[in-house]
Amino acid sequence: MTFDRLQSRRAAIGLAVAAVLPFAGCSSSPTINTQSVEGKTPDGTVEMNQVQAAFIGSGGGGSGTLYFRGRAYPFAVGGLGIGGIGASTINASGEIYGLKSVAEFPGAYAQGRYGFAAGTSSGGDLWLQNDKGVIMHLKAKRTGLMLSLGGDAVVISMQ
Repeated sequence: MTFDRLQSRRAAIGLAVAAVLPFAGCSSSPTINTQSVEGKTPDGTVEMNQVQAAFIGSGGGGSGTLYFRGRAYPFAVGGLGIGGIGASTINASGEIYGLKSVAEFPGAYAQGRYGFAAGTSSGGDLWLQNDKGVIMHLKAKRTGLMLSLGGDAVVISMQ
């Protein structure tokens, strides 16, 4: 990927995040959790790697792969949020629900998160949902020093 194209993609993700962030904390959708997906069969899986830094506000970026109907789809992820302190790398994987086509995957997601990292000891869950009803439940493994509790606006774009 050329430098200009990479810069353009980052700028687009940044603008999308800035447009969505004010709405992340005041979403009228119900809280997503285990009960949201109870009895449902996953439509695919996701693996994601992200770097996150926080001091009351938080920001992060990274990449991942969506595995859907026997194919792998690479994507980029960026986000801004509220809550937490520290810095960490996140390796997350989990299931995706409510995905009928790959076209429903990219876009803005509201994310609820909690977790911690102290060196290589970590724990936490990530719950993400977009306006198309796609839900991701990811188990996060963090490395670094961070306490994370809050919400984010996350933008996913296909590569």
